Amino acid sequence: MQTVEKKTWWKEAVIYQIYPRSFADSNGDGIGDLPGITQHLPYLHELGIDVIWLSPVYRSPNDDNGYDISDYRDIMTDFGTMADFDEMLSTAHSLGIKIVMDLVVNHTSDEHAWFIESRKSKDNPFHDYYIWKEPRDGKEPNNWESCFSGSAWELDDATGMYYLHCFSKKQPDLNWENPKVRDEVFDMMTWWCEKGIDGFRMDVISMISKDQRFPDGPDKDGIYGDLNPYVCNGPRVHEYLQEMNRRVLSHYDLLTVGEAAGVTIEEARKYANNEGTELGMVFQFEHMDTLQGEGSVIGKWTTKKPSMSKVRAILNKWQVQLEGKAWNSLYWDNHDQPRVVSRFGDDSEKWRVLSAKMLATCLHMMKGTPYIYQGEELGMTNTVFEGIDQCRDIEELNAYRQYVEEHHLVSGDVMMACINTVGRDNARTPMQWDASANAGFTTGTPWIKVNPNYTTINAEAAMADPDSVFYYYQKLIRLRHAHPVIVYGVFEPLLEENEAVYAYRRVLDGCVLTVACNWTDQPQECTLFDGLSGTELISNYKEHQAGVLAPYEARVLLQEQE
Repeated sequence: MQTVEKKTWWKEAVIYQIYPRSFADSNGDGIGDLPGITQHLPYLHELGIDVIWLSPVYRSPNDDNGYDISDYRDIMTDFGTMADFDEMLSTAHSLGIKIVMDLVVNHTSDEHAWFIESRKSKDNPFHDYYIWKEPRDGKEPNNWESCFSGSAWELDDATGMYYLHCFSKKQPDLNWENPKVRDEVFDMMTWWCEKGIDGFRMDVISMISKDQRFPDGPDKDGIYGDLNPYVCNGPRVHEYLQEMNRRVLSHYDLLTVGEAAGVTIEEARKYANNEGTELGMVFQFEHMDTLQGEGSVIGKWTTKKPSMSKVRAILNKWQVQLEGKAWNSLYWDNHDQPRVVSRFGDDSEKWRVLSAKMLATCLHMMKGTPYIYQGEELGMTNTVFEGIDQCRDIEELNAYRQYVEEHHLVSGDVMMACINTVGRDNARTPMQWDASANAGFTTGTPWIKVNPNYTTINAEAAMADPDSVFYYYQKLIRLRHAHPVIVYGVFEPLLEENEAVYAYRRVLDGCVLTVACNWTDQPQECTLFDGLSGTELISNYKEHQAGVLAPYEARVLLQEQE
């Protein structure tokens, strides 16, 4: 029996993530900014997206590229002013594009007024806004390792206590156990909603509730313990999100998506339940972590490619097990992940365009709301950082220092190879607008190196080529808007034993959509389309061979009841 899916605008939308620092620089200082985004909104309108997810633009000392916020109601000076934000919001809305803000409330900057007060003394009214603990045997309260390497605890000289930072030491964790903290957060969210924004992407929202025992974690790398079992999907996280929903989210027509590290299917059904008591959807990372452990050098760091069969097993599980219970987010890459065509596809000159189109087809025909990361629609690739001095990401810099320089666990060459494979800076190189100096991103010196292939891979070239990756994404978006089966159809896996072909069908009200994608550079047997009559909605090949999928070929066939 087919579930009747509740229809909402955000299920039918396609979302485009902008990483402001790397999108477009309007004033020549080498840093992308809000006026730069406003100038390029017509480009996004031409692509056809419905929503922009804006990575943080709040005031910040920029220790973690804006994810360390010192004032939630002001704009980072690098990016412009609140007037610039208002103009961007107004222009986007005039083009029918909604704006979703990045909500970062697991932690603040250590330069936020709350934390400055918090560390003044143990009896300061703001002290309990953060998580403070006394030393244990003169050392850290437990063995937890920060997500950015090193201890998750920092000693504060003024109070003699340690504060928790699951990320950088300049990102102290907020204490959500304190109702005053929740009041502050909900008041701030309401302020942005009243300004007219259209939703929130919630950074590491699954980490806001900690196990209050703060026990040691299991050994992680022979140096520290793993904090994840005690900070992800904690005991009160659903209580907090239901309170957030009652007090803020339910009063507005919003898109809400939670970044949920460590989330399980069971937890996702709670976060993104169909009753709408918490969030609209969550980001899960399971398909991004198929090489953790067995295929990695250490931790997340690897030079290997994930196998399609493992990725498929995970994505199909999420498709099938959330059916009728919660809504999926669909993504291949974002500001924290390497470029999709390099990670899952083939970024060689011969196959880059075909494999980029194939991967886009595979994702956008699934059930859930698709996310496009800036430059993905151009087939942008990973770059090569020749040394750690060219890197800017705090995660990469800290990992290199810990594993190479301090503990000598891997060589510098191996670590750089890992960074060039899975490092976050791959996604953060400047948007490639044209073949002019610095890819048309800036007239100044870019804050991070531009990928040298910008002379051939850029928006201007793509828009002049009717067969480009750009126009393929444009068609995928238009198809989604035109065919309800792509949005609401039930997902049915096909060919699950095939090591090369990812195939599935979608079914809704007598419409059947058959999708098959060859993930390899060799022809593969595939008889799914043999004898089927219908309309080919999209393919990255103009002609097909019966019973065979060509290298990186993708096909989508629609059969409709008369």
